[in-house]
Amino acid sequence: MADKIQYTLEFGLNTSPRVLYPRLSTPSGLSEWFCNDVNLKDDTFTFFWKGNEAKAKKVSSKDFKFIRYQWAEDEGTDCFFEFKLETHEITGDVALFVTDFADEEEVKDAQELWDNQIGKLKRVLGI
Repeated sequence: MADKIQYTLEFGLNTSPRVLYPRLSTPSGLSEWFCNDVNLKDDTFTFFWKGNEAKAKKVSSKDFKFIRYQWAEDEGTDCFFEFKLETHEITGDVALFVTDFADEEEVKDAQELWDNQIGKLKRVLGI
């Protein structure tokens, strides 16, 4: 298997970290936009999509700043996916940075998938 490539996408969101962070870090919040349903046991999230499921472990987080997950299939590697929030000091605008890994030939498709997913998140947030 080829090594996966890390990439980061930035999305401007007209909302606050207090509103956004629970949508990135809780089963109920993630099931609003990321997948159909989510179960949480200890630090392991099980994500469900129309007949499929995948497990990811929460590996680190800081409330209202970032949360990092690692898919079970990536255990033992440096691969993860992360949501990081940054607030501009002067304007108060919030930027969501999504960092993920994909095989080289799949990076473009993975980025398009994140674009679609964040579009759903924006609709949930009403922005």
